[in-house]
Amino acid sequence: MRTLLSALLFLSGSLGLCQGAAERPVLFRQPALSRTHIVFHYAGDLWIVGREGGEARRLTSGPGQETSPFFSPDGNWIAFTGEYDGNVDAFLVPAAGGVPRRLTCHPGPDSVAGWTRDGQRVLLRSTRQSYSRFARLFTLPVDGVFPEELPLPMAEEGTFSPDGAQIAYVPLARAFNTWKRYRGGQTTAVWIARLSDSSIEKIPRDNSNDFNPMWVDHRIYFLSDRNGPVTLFSYDTKTHKVTQALANSGFDLKSASAGSDAIVYEQFGGIHLFDLKTQKPRRVDITLQGDMPEVRPRLERIANRITAAALSPTGARAVFMARGEILTVPAEKGDCRNLTNTPGVAERDPAWSPDGRSIAYFSDQSGEYELHVREQTGKGGAKRFRLSDPPTFYHNPTWSPDSKKIAYTDKKLNASYLDLASGQTVRVDTDRYDGPRRISHLAWSPDSRWLAYTKQLRNTLRAVFLYSLETKSRLQITDGLSDATLPVFDRDGKHLYFVASTNTGLTLGWRDMSAFFRPVTASVYAVVLRKDLPSPVAPESDEEKGPEAAKEKPEKEKPAEKERPADKTPEVKIDSDNIEQRIVALPIPARDYTGLFPGKTGILFLLESPFTAAPPSGPSGQTLYKFELKTRKTDKVLEGIGLFELSANGEKMLYRQGPR
Repeated sequence: MRTLLSALLFLSGSLGLCQGAAERPVLFRQPALSRTHIVFHYAGDLWIVGREGGEARRLTSGPGQETSPFFSPDGNWIAFTGEYDGNVDAFLVPAAGGVPRRLTCHPGPDSVAGWTRDGQRVLLRSTRQSYSRFARLFTLPVDGVFPEELPLPMAEEGTFSPDGAQIAYVPLARAFNTWKRYRGGQTTAVWIARLSDSSIEKIPRDNSNDFNPMWVDHRIYFLSDRNGPVTLFSYDTKTHKVTQALANSGFDLKSASAGSDAIVYEQFGGIHLFDLKTQKPRRVDITLQGDMPEVRPRLERIANRITAAALSPTGARAVFMARGEILTVPAEKGDCRNLTNTPGVAERDPAWSPDGRSIAYFSDQSGEYELHVREQTGKGGAKRFRLSDPPTFYHNPTWSPDSKKIAYTDKKLNASYLDLASGQTVRVDTDRYDGPRRISHLAWSPDSRWLAYTKQLRNTLRAVFLYSLETKSRLQITDGLSDATLPVFDRDGKHLYFVASTNTGLTLGWRDMSAFFRPVTASVYAVVLRKDLPSPVAPESDEEKGPEAAKEKPEKEKPAEKERPADKTPEVKIDSDNIEQRIVALPIPARDYTGLFPGKTGILFLLESPFTAAPPSGPSGQTLYKFELKTRKTDKVLEGIGLFELSANGEKMLYRQGPR
């Protein structure tokens, strides 16, 4: 078995991609407000602009990220979180511009959270005094003396009352910033603490996510998703009532900061001002100019950016996805071809057709993801297929052996296939959303008439299904008493292989994060698809035939049957009657298998998870095994691989070995 490691080395040594300059997206974040200006985070730096908008000026240009800016009460200084020397610390810079001055120098992360009302101290969030993974709030004099801890057991955000005697704060860190309407055990609340005795008043809520408190006069403004999308609310400290200050039926508000007469907030990458007197918002139009090194056209080494790969049918070339481009590389002779060459467009998940002529991949060139199919030579344009209306996000393009259809899944939990000749799509099945899993593995029969896949049952375990393209019917193979997955057909079409686990129950994970670290093993099984075929692992027995049999001339061993030529596709016949009674366990050790790949007829490759036998220091590499049905032997082939693909004829493999 021959690898295409040289192709990966070729990419590493001599190939670069030129990233074109595309239209810059607007993504202004974490705005803060003074009486005259707005400061915000963009492209890793801080920028400042007048309240009326216009041309912004770059305020910082450090090599790391500068985030979380806060104006001092007089508007002359900006405290922020910076990474100037490799660590996250608090810094101070004049609002008019100048050299940032370090405020903290602690090996742990120190983040700026605001100011005290007198402008003499900066509010910090730090874990320096914590015994576990939570933060506390500190105040730090602007002259950089040691910080003083506030009398709160844990806190993430805070804002002082006008007299400085109280603080409205968020005790817990937000668990899932990208989750919408999260209502689990880590929703965040806003509490009011009296600093003299640490007594607490809780702002009323019903398990909503409340955060980003801002104390203005007798009101505490904050962001919350209690009525739907995150928007601005206020709590009256006199009447103790919560009211919605800003209607919002669109995208969530991500952050906000208050001045004396207005609140500036971030929504969908734009910056808006909410006038506290008129209670009306307005958008702040901002433009900026800068060198922006990340969007400058340049060459990039991409060997360590390969995220998907596939082999041509004979293994003569391989196709890779790196930084949104689709490239093919020869095993030995020839040049790398960039098939797409579309900087600013994301192409992903390349798949080579079994006839060797075409490569399919997903592309968002039109603004939404579509399936593109183009000649593997790179000549001509791509043929585009709009797979659904409205479009969605797609996964796992899988060619049928006759190169006439492509199966795929999508984020709506559907499994479908596309008929290339007609352009029509057919939905095969839809998974359940009672758990974290979805249909993620599709396998075609050798004659392209059946599609195997796994689907989650009501008990959250997965079962193997077969779909007939001719009758449009579904057949459940396994009974749901084990977690069955990774179905693949043998190349002769007589058997279907899959793995099934009976100790996966505690790892139906997302409800229990520790479940990901529990070991899981699965055994390998074969389904005899026709009822007239014998078991491939029938018991063997040596029998005594008597002395006369020993004198007989041994029968000449018949030569091994050669694999069928490619033009003689085996017809796959599946007898559904009592098919569950024709499932046999293969003599393969139980392990945590993450991939099954059919080689030549009767040959199966198995990929083992790196977490199965991980050393105390962490996971090791994956391990590849080869099982031969005729001899019933399993041999270790490779260790330490991080990527594996088998050619369509099952003769060549592509793998990555060693660190990425």
